[in-house]
Amino acid sequence: MGRVIVPLVSWPITLLSVIAVILSVLLAATVLLHKGRGGGMSDLFGGGMSTSMGGASTAERLLDRITVVLGLVWLLTIAGLLLLYKLSA
Repeated sequence: MGRVIVPLVSWPITLLSVIAVILSVLLAATVLLHKGRGGGMSDLFGGGMSTSMGGASTAERLLDRITVVLGLVWLLTIAGLLLLYKLSA
């Protein structure tokens, strides 16, 4: 008669899940763009141009920072999902 239908997944969990998927793809892309020992995919996009001193290029340092920030945001998103799942159960 008066049954209340409870959704299986709430909107915050859905939103964080979508964000986690997008961050996962971006994080994988930034890791693949890093220069390896013998070059890498970063060479295809101009990341292979290094300074004459032999140090890391500006593009590589920027890519390092972007990767770290994406990794930290991804970690916080996963922790948020864990907390939401634990609270909803």
